[in-house]
Amino acid sequence: MYIGLGIVLLVLGAIFAFDVITVDIPGIDQGALGWILLAAGLLAILLSLAMRSRTRPTGFTTTRSSQVDPASGSRVEETHVDPDRRI
Repeated sequence: MYIGLGIVLLVLGAIFAFDVITVDIPGIDQGALGWILLAAGLLAILLSLAMRSRTRPTGFTTTRSSQVDPASGSRVEETHVDPDRRI
């Protein structure tokens, strides 16, 4: 979610840090502001990726929808049927 914000901050920080655009803002150093925005953008991206990995299940522990009864919400054992078996 915050990856977009991080990218915007990185771009703005690079513009100010590397003097792509010269803007006269009284009392503010453009280079310092640029490096602060770069750091904030990197932090936003890293935190977004860290929070994404926390909320996603890893490995094979995910529950497939075919294993849950939609009416009761309880877990249902899978039944394996032999495809060669005739009725």
